[in-house]
Amino acid sequence: MSENVLVSVHNVTKSFSLAGTFKKKRHTAVNNVSLDILKGETLALVGESGCGKSTLARLIMRLTEPDSGEIIFDGTDITSLSGRALRPFRKRMQMVFQDPASSLDPRMKIRDIIAEPMEIWKICPDRRERAERIMELLEMVELKESALDKYPDQLSGGQRQRVGIARAISIDPELIICDESVSALDVSVQAQILNLLKRLKKKLGLSCLFISHDLSVVDFIADRVCVMLNGEICETAEPDILFTKPQHEYTRYLISSIPEIKAFINGGKNEYHQ
Repeated sequence: MSENVLVSVHNVTKSFSLAGTFKKKRHTAVNNVSLDILKGETLALVGESGCGKSTLARLIMRLTEPDSGEIIFDGTDITSLSGRALRPFRKRMQMVFQDPASSLDPRMKIRDIIAEPMEIWKICPDRRERAERIMELLEMVELKESALDKYPDQLSGGQRQRVGIARAISIDPELIICDESVSALDVSVQAQILNLLKRLKKKLGLSCLFISHDLSVVDFIADRVCVMLNGEICETAEPDILFTKPQHEYTRYLISSIPEIKAFINGGKNEYHQ
């Protein structure tokens, strides 16, 4: 495997039993999928709801067991690892969820939510050092210090998602998986979070798997795009190529359904605007 590849998925398949059926029917959510996520890259996974995007993300995170295939993280096959052997890789992969309201414990203050992963992984065990790290993370995600003593329901949706991002990066992961992480937000807030993610990726050298159904968002944030249809990857290309010369009929359909590709300033994609 190339030294520039962080995650390599080889021929991964996952199916589920269909509830409520008399016969033992199964639905194949991910069908023989292969892809690479490069170090420092944002790979977008795009497709309609139900096409298998989130299932693939859970397989990469080893939250779901594949039926077949291999998942290789930084040269190590983690497909068959479990328990103590898998634990070090858990720290290196973190997720930012779709709904910031349901992904944060409503009974915990923001300070404790951000600190919890560091306590679990024994990072910054000294109280003063941990407090300094929390303040550093708060600055990274552009939240005010006053947020620390609030509960999630006292923050806006965008602020809660910033907390989710701070929690995810608190233990210095190498891969962040963003599963529809802006789709639950207002359009103006989406732009703020997308710009924040792009800055953090550059600052921290993160790799990112960005899952979305919105091609205009993907066009802004992705280095490469995988288009997923019925559990399979039907096309992979850089955004400029994908949008100007789509090869697959489904990709052409997705592009034609975009009302208007969003405008970017300075003739580039430095900032996202709705």
